Parts: sequence; C-alpha cells; structure tokens
Amino acid sequence: MKYDVMSSKAEEFISHEEILETIEYAEKNKSNRELIESLLKKANEYKGLTHREAAVLLECDIPELNKEIEELAVKIKEKLYGNRIVMFAPLYLSNYCVNGCTYCPYHYKNKHIRRKKLSQQEIIEEVTALQDMGHKRLALEAGEDPVNNPIEYILESIKTIYSIKHKNGAIRRVNVNIAATTVENYKKLKDAGIGTYILFQETYHKENYEKLHPTGPKHNYAYHTEAMDRAMDAGIDDVGCGVLFGLENYKYDFVGLLMHAEHLEAAKGVGPHTISVPRVCPADDIDKNDFTNAVPDDIFHKIVAVIRIAVPYTGMIISTRESKKSREKVLKLGISQISGGSKTSVGGYAQEEAEEDNSQQFDISDTRTLDEVVNWLLDGGYIPSFCTACYREGRTGDRFMTLVKSGQIANCCQPNALMTLKEYLEDYASEDTRRKGEAVIEKELENIPSEKVKGIAKGYIDNIRLGKRDFRF
Repeated sequence: MKYDVMSSKAEEFISHEEILETIEYAEKNKSNRELIESLLKKANEYKGLTHREAAVLLECDIPELNKEIEELAVKIKEKLYGNRIVMFAPLYLSNYCVNGCTYCPYHYKNKHIRRKKLSQQEIIEEVTALQDMGHKRLALEAGEDPVNNPIEYILESIKTIYSIKHKNGAIRRVNVNIAATTVENYKKLKDAGIGTYILFQETYHKENYEKLHPTGPKHNYAYHTEAMDRAMDAGIDDVGCGVLFGLENYKYDFVGLLMHAEHLEAAKGVGPHTISVPRVCPADDIDKNDFTNAVPDDIFHKIVAVIRIAVPYTGMIISTRESKKSREKVLKLGISQISGGSKTSVGGYAQEEAEEDNSQQFDISDTRTLDEVVNWLLDGGYIPSFCTACYREGRTGDRFMTLVKSGQIANCCQPNALMTLKEYLEDYASEDTRRKGEAVIEKELENIPSEKVKGIAKGYIDNIRLGKRDFRF
C-alpha cells in the first residue's frame, strides 16, 4: 500500500514498502560521509530526524562518525532531560490471557504456569508494599481475557490503587499497559485518571506479526497497530510505544517504530510520550534462542542512541529485562525512565512468590532493590526522580512537549525531581543512600536556572524535612 503518514490505516502509516525502501536507502548510504555529517548537523538543532534519515545513522559504518552519533545522543539527552531518571515499578494484575503469542509464557496453551488474578484486597497489599519501598508511579499489566480481566476489573483496580494512603506513601500516577481496546474503553481509562497508555507493537512486520500471534484477538494486526489512534481520539494525551526487539529484524522494527512516532505527531498533533526498547529474554517455556533476530548489545546501544537523536522530546524507558551493565550504558545514551525493585509475577511485592507458583512474564536481569538502584543512580551522577507533577498539573500531551521544547523543563522538572528525591530520602532510604542523596540535592539545587524557582524549591525542601509532603511546580 502507498505510504501515508496521515492515514488512519495501519498498512498505510506503517508501509511495508516504505520500510524496505528505507532499509535499502540506508544500506546504500552507510558510508556516505557527506550525507551523514549533514544529518548530524541537522539533528544538532534538537528537532529530530525522519525515519529514513535515522536509518542512515543506524547503518553508518564510519567509526569516527559513529562516535559522533553517540556523543550527540548524550548531548541531546542532557540538554532536554538533564540527569533526571524517573523511577517506576510494574504491577501485574493478572496473567489470564486468551492470546497465543509465541514469545510470551502467558499464552493460553501454557498449562503449567500458575494462573493468577489479584483480588482488590491483594492489590491493596501489593500497593502498600510498593509504597513502603518508596514508589509513586506504577505501570499496570494484565493479560487479555475478556472474562477474567474485563475493563471493569482494570477500572476498579485503578480506583483501588489511587485510594491507598499508607504512612507517607501514595501512588500518584498509574500508567496502563493492557491490550488494544475500543474508543469507549479508552474514554473510561481516561476518566479513571490514568497517566500514559502503553502498548507495545511487538513487531511492525505484518506477516511475521500474524505468525507470532496465531490465535486470539491480538492476531488482528490493524486493530492492534491503530490502538494509539483510538486512545488519542478518546482523549488520552500521553501514549507510549515500543517494540520487542528480537522478534523481527531490528532494522525493520526500528524504522517501523519511528514511522509510528511520525504518524502520531502528524495525525494527532503530538508524538509518543514514551518509547520503550525491550529485548526478547527467557521466560518459563520461552527460549530466546528460538528467536534468531536477537539483538547484540552494541547494536542495541546504537538503537537507543539513534532513537534519542531522531525523537529528542520523547521519554525513553528501559526495564529490568536489561542487566545493570546494559542499563548503565543506555542511561547515558537516552533513557529517561527505569524500573527498580521490579517483579514480573502476579503479586510478589507483599510476599515473595514460591518457585513452584511461578507466574512471571519474563526473567529479570537486574534484581536489585529500589534502594540499591537509587544508590547506584546517585553514584552515577543522576537524580532519581519520583515526580508525577506534570500529569497532575495537566501538563500532558502537547503541553508537556512544549515544556520540553522550550527548555523550561529545567525550571519545572529539576526542582520536582529534587523534592521527590528528598521525600524518598526522608521516608525510605538507607543511611548510605540518604547521605549521597542529600549531597546531590544540595549540588543540583544550584543548577536550577530561575533564581525565583530555586528559592521556592529550597523552601519546599525545608518543609519536607519538617514532615510535609507533595510539593510541586
């Protein structure tokens, strides 16, 4: 089909022919120094690149220019998002699922995984445990099952989560990662006060997508791929895209992912709030060696760098699928959100899951506690942020993107990050983490551009020390 970035049809805004032509164009120009230098110059203006231009950078085989690509990614990340890293945790509500996805242990044919669904009381216990760790932001996960996991269950769970206040703890933002659904249901999610609606495409290669999803509602490629359009039509401002690298040739999905971002920007007025970059990993009856398109570390790191260059204003998420070493590398290259102390089982925060009751979706590579991750981030010169202010102040969608593009994010997100870090240090941190965090706060307060904002932030932090909570700009 003819490529049309404005089309509402999946096969047109994600054109198979356009992707193949883009990959061919990038291959032909991978050693074109003049072109690559011009693209780097353009990207240095912080306005991004097209999917075709980005593909050339990804394919570039000139060592010194590859070094420049990495340096530019670092520069853009520091310019637009600074050294703030937003913290979150996934909460799996249910692993009941009617789909036959070949890469996920939740597929309906898996008879030895324990099927579980959290009751509202169990959700209270899980969220209380998460609050006791210090989390303020959750990503809800659930398998697709209209009987066991209807939209009413998701909505009731969101209401329960927002209602839980334990000591100084509160979940202030609930992002939702559930199957593609209707405009009507997206409106219900919007009314429930969700933050970002997240849905991974898995792969943009339609033929392979249908093979990987042989049965169940998810088999419908177009319905799944057009989900973000329906969510935004329903009024959800912030949506999060992603692919599962390793299911298809990485070049194909890299281009498809950027085309999807371009489509949302063109057709809906704002691109994805976040882009996630998970890789295939082992889980229960899933062996990653069954997937021959597995992406090696060096290419994966370059993918992260070029996405940061091509879509400079989007947040980028890395999960505990990745090891400490890998996460350390990509934090510099573009990642702005990471999970910490995560469980990918249904439950497991309030009480450790027994081995025989395994219900996790994938194996975790980074098994550190939240405090250990926060401590590590502080050692790396980052500000661990538990901020949810923009969401609660209505700075979502194009309003958030304007904040980033104008450079005012430093006068807003910097103090908010420091204040939420201060809350964490007061309420949850180990002594060593508290000592390091206090030093970071003292130093980073001076980097707030506005003297007025800096003064107010210092006053708020003094109030947090005295026991008050939840200040925000």
